[in-house]
Amino acid sequence: MKDVLTEVRGQVGCITLNRFRALNALSLDMVRSLTATLLQWQADPAVQAVAIRGTSKSHATGECVPFGGFCAGGDIRFFHQAALVGNPELEDFFTEEYSLNHLIHNYTKPYIAFMDGIVMGGGMGISQGASHRLVTARTKMAMPETNIGLFPDVGGGHFLSACPGRAGEWLALTGEVIDGATALALGLADACLDVARLDAAWDALAQVDFRMPDTIAPWLATYSIATHAGSAPDAGQIDHFFALDSVPAMVQALEADSSAWARHTAAILRKRSPLMLHVVLEQVRRARSMTLADDLRMERTMVRHCFRTRHLDRWGASSETVEGIRALAVDKDHHPAWNPARIEDVTPAMVEPFFVSPWPAHAHPLRDLV
Repeated sequence: MKDVLTEVRGQVGCITLNRFRALNALSLDMVRSLTATLLQWQADPAVQAVAIRGTSKSHATGECVPFGGFCAGGDIRFFHQAALVGNPELEDFFTEEYSLNHLIHNYTKPYIAFMDGIVMGGGMGISQGASHRLVTARTKMAMPETNIGLFPDVGGGHFLSACPGRAGEWLALTGEVIDGATALALGLADACLDVARLDAAWDALAQVDFRMPDTIAPWLATYSIATHAGSAPDAGQIDHFFALDSVPAMVQALEADSSAWARHTAAILRKRSPLMLHVVLEQVRRARSMTLADDLRMERTMVRHCFRTRHLDRWGASSETVEGIRALAVDKDHHPAWNPARIEDVTPAMVEPFFVSPWPAHAHPLRDLV
């Protein structure tokens, strides 16, 4: 069975991520299939819009069913294995994935993302650029990369830094999971669909005439529902702590606060990679004044340094990212040996080289993005 299923229904190119046993985690083959399909449909006048959804395992039968899950991210087990053996496809994956993210953000036709269930990491990369980002009551959204010694990539600097106030720093540093209502409030979604009518909404897209102006509005009105207050804490709390100048200052202030939310947030940050927390804060704040293309080029530079951290003499098994993936997804001991071990021990000299490109500008893998 293919991991990416495609068909044209009416005027709509329909994509179903079909790797449900891996929570639709993106492989290099899936990235290539999505890119080729989107480029083909962008040039095809018979296709006027694109819709993408995920699949999940039925609790009743154990079989694959539409919806219930979107995409849990990139295939981190592949990242781990490829980094250990020096597989060049690891480099290919990030270059091609970020190019796909850029294509989606700049797609010339409506791109409708059904963000039902888990939407994390690479799943955000193939949905945040959509013209219509649709969540549900089951949506569980996050950029949890600091938990594996990585950073919120796939354009994360771009779309997180655009969140109101300092919500982008909060989401990027903590990796907290938010629901659909909070995603709407933070500008990471556009509408909420009724879970019970997802199949009907998907099928009805085939009847929409996308050649007419704003014809998707009645469709959205038919299947959208109102949402209640989301899962985010008070924006004032987020802004108060996450506008501080540094990660140590944030953690110190959180630990000095008596509220349950502050204690919870401080404890989360203490579990994340200290090195990558510092890198991520710098990433989000730089990205705020960047174009998407420049942000993706920065992130492509950063991800090279995550797996080949030459300025710290760390690569392969010793890199922060490979160690983080080992602890979470391979050995599953949930005790990564972060280096440095403490937030307070990270120095600017450890952080700054993550933003220095190992390629001259004319040879950067994403030099052609505009």
